[in-house]
Amino acid sequence: MSEDIEFDRSATAPSGEVVELSPLVRRVIAGNSGPMTFTGTCTYIIGRGTVAVLDPGPDDPAHIARVLAALAGESVSHILVTHTHRDHSPAVPALKAATGAIVAGCLPHRAARELALGEINPLDAAADRDYAPGLPMHDGDTVTGPGWTLSAVETPGHTANHLAFALAEETSLFSGDHVMAWSTSIVAPPDGSMASYMASIEKLRAMEHAIYWPGHGGPVNEPQRFLRGLVQHRRLREAAILNRLRAGDERIAEMVPPIYQGLPVALHGAAALSILAQLEDLVLNGTVLCDEALPMLASRYKLARG
Repeated sequence: MSEDIEFDRSATAPSGEVVELSPLVRRVIAGNSGPMTFTGTCTYIIGRGTVAVLDPGPDDPAHIARVLAALAGESVSHILVTHTHRDHSPAVPALKAATGAIVAGCLPHRAARELALGEINPLDAAADRDYAPGLPMHDGDTVTGPGWTLSAVETPGHTANHLAFALAEETSLFSGDHVMAWSTSIVAPPDGSMASYMASIEKLRAMEHAIYWPGHGGPVNEPQRFLRGLVQHRRLREAAILNRLRAGDERIAEMVPPIYQGLPVALHGAAALSILAQLEDLVLNGTVLCDEALPMLASRYKLARG
């Protein structure tokens, strides 16, 4: 791959199938495929005998039953969660009730401000507000089992509470929705932050991992090259937004069609939130001016002069 990002949208495996990914890692994909989840949420089982389950997925009895079947004859010491979108954490109570495991991982979801009068981020509306970890984790905190060690890596951006988890024994990283091979992560304010997202990308660039196991889709191979591509992708998107401002566009709704040419109309709302995230960052660094106290979907934007 050059500096341009290359996505891998090949199918990973049928939902429900238990796939051996490495000596310590197995994966079961939930049956919640869609435009935002690709083939479905990846639930990971780490270890042998006494294991951790990472991102148990949506509140789907069929998926939970398949995960429990994959765990037959083993004990679960920890249930780990990368972030609290409803495709990742709502299965926690059922899995905890069945296994007695400690619920660990990201902090609970935080309430988000309105994006416009009476309007909130639809991803925030879909957040799992019932998630309550018994062991909230911060950067560098670890949980261990026989032959495995998982360390939390704070990676805010996609959400404010997002964590990745490093598996020391295999020099791998469970990257959640922060870095995925099939698509860029949506960064949707106000819970999502482009400034935080880019800082988290730079944080990962300072680390050495052989492979990433993401929240959706297949592995991220050659992570350092992929991260460089993500940085370039965001720079190109920023340049496109600045070009639309120079062309006279003032509102996000005007920018979406020319920037996201060919994107299905059903995804224009997500695209608008992504543009808002970049505009928030541009307002913060003084490149762009906004007519509101806080950048919002309906705000007017213009380039700063002088």
